[in-house]
Amino acid sequence: MTYLFEAATAVEPAGVAGGVRRYRGEVHDGWDIGGNANGGYVLAIAGRAMADAMGRPPLTVTAHYLAPAPPGPCEVVVTTVRDGRRLATCTAALVQGGTELIRVLGTFGVPADRGMHHLDGGPPDLPPYDECIGSADVDDPELPGLMRRLAVRLRPGDAGFRSGEPAGRAEMAGWFAFATETPIDQIGLLLVADAFAPAVFNTGVPFGWVPTVELTVHVRAVPTPGPLRCLFRTRFVAGGMLEEDGEIWDASDALVAQSRQLALTPR
Repeated sequence: MTYLFEAATAVEPAGVAGGVRRYRGEVHDGWDIGGNANGGYVLAIAGRAMADAMGRPPLTVTAHYLAPAPPGPCEVVVTTVRDGRRLATCTAALVQGGTELIRVLGTFGVPADRGMHHLDGGPPDLPPYDECIGSADVDDPELPGLMRRLAVRLRPGDAGFRSGEPAGRAEMAGWFAFATETPIDQIGLLLVADAFAPAVFNTGVPFGWVPTVELTVHVRAVPTPGPLRCLFRTRFVAGGMLEEDGEIWDASDALVAQSRQLALTPR
């Protein structure tokens, strides 16, 4: 079965020359916020092409965002930097109509269990999935297209920004799942890292577009089936920019991904 997210991020080989591989893909409509495709979704398209070129899943990817991504065909140009026995590194440019939209650097491989484990923390304390706050109405014409594709449910105390009652702290926690119950793999985690409302909205700043400048995702493990528990925090807003740090945990209490994003303040 081809799941919706898999189809929406699908790429197909379009040629190889030396260490450069080209892929054809498409930025699909409906994965957007206000007409511009979500940054994690666009990264997932590039990440899928990179994973195919390297023959392994992502371990860490860093994307720099150069221009908004409207719906339409795109090309991903993947250049191998190093292809080792355990790790492979490459760069990618996602291009649309001759304009480069994102530039990505990534290392790909399979996490190794070397018997060393230390966790200074754990999953966010959340009410059960059904007791958290979902989108008010999927038929709401004002609801961003992305939110129709997802089944994100916020911790009750973090949903107050929607009604003008922000929590007063720059945190956003809740559950993540696809609306279609699509399994979440390593490529899906690239989207999860950018799927929640900005944590800074809970400080009472005015709503607005928060353009991503750079997004890094560390993939720590393959998620077990089921919704993921997520926590995003912002500590510093200065110079017209903010950072947001994310933790993503699966149903087995395993840390499956971490993220850091640098973004412009809302406008």
